Order: sequence, then structure tokens, then C-alpha cells
Amino acid sequence: MKRSVVETLLGAVVIVVAALFLMFSYRVAGVGAVSDGYEVVAHFSGIGGLQAGDDVQISGVKVGNVSRVELDPETYLARVYITVDKSVKLPLDTAALISSESLLGGRFLALEPGADEEVLENGGVIEYTQAPQNLEQLLGQFIFSVSDEGGEGDAEEGASQ
Repeated sequence: MKRSVVETLLGAVVIVVAALFLMFSYRVAGVGAVSDGYEVVAHFSGIGGLQAGDDVQISGVKVGNVSRVELDPETYLARVYITVDKSVKLPLDTAALISSESLLGGRFLALEPGADEEVLENGGVIEYTQAPQNLEQLLGQFIFSVSDEGGEGDAEEGASQ
């Protein structure tokens, strides 16, 4: 009987410690929506894996997150809703581009503020956007351009002989 009480107490302590660790890591990681902020929209021709919850950064500093992504049924562009901290005032000519965190994957939305005096309000639209570069497509173009150059040289050598 004593043994089962000790095991039960030890199990409870392990569960409490695990819960505390989860709460601590959640806070340190900064996961979650920006609670005090305003929402703006940007339209992209492709989002390359960007999804709700991804970071929004200016000069590498997190200033918000992507709140949701949906397809615009009229233009067939990806509509990205961005929640930005209310302390950050974005000029009207702000540009938005989707970048990779690393070669292994992961995306974030980078904002490049412009020089306009007027600022985006809640529900505003970021006009200047750039879709992410498709690494596979760029690599394929490079390989084909190198192989085309090699093929032309062989044809010229065969013609001169």
C-alpha cells in the first residue's frame, strides 16, 4: 500500500513539472497571436508554404504574425491577413515579401517600410508584395542553362571537323 501511494505522488510530481515546462517554453518561444495589434492584408501570387502563425518581421525583429491565409475567389491570389503590433506604424508604401528562415524550410513574412507620411490603418492593404523564390525552379533553370551551353559547344566542334 505504501508503495502505490509513493508511486502516485511521484507520478503527480512528474506531471506538474511537465506542465510547468510546457508553459515556460510556450512563453519563451513567443508563440501565439499578437494580442494588441491591427490587421492589414497583402495579396500574393504564391505563398510557398507560408501559413497562419508564421512570424512577421521588420529588419529581423518580430512585429506580428500571419493570422490567416485564404484564396481570393475573384483574382485567385493568396490573401494573407497580417496582425501587426499596435506600436508599429507602417507607411502606406510598405512592401511585403515572403522569405525562408533557412535552407531546411520555414517561412516568415518580411516587411520593408517605405517613406510615405501616411500610415496603414486597421484593414489596410499592402500594395507592394513579392512572392517567395522557388528554389527547385531556380535550380532547374540553372541546370538547363548549363546543359544548353555544353550542348552548343559540342555542336560547334562537330561542325568544324
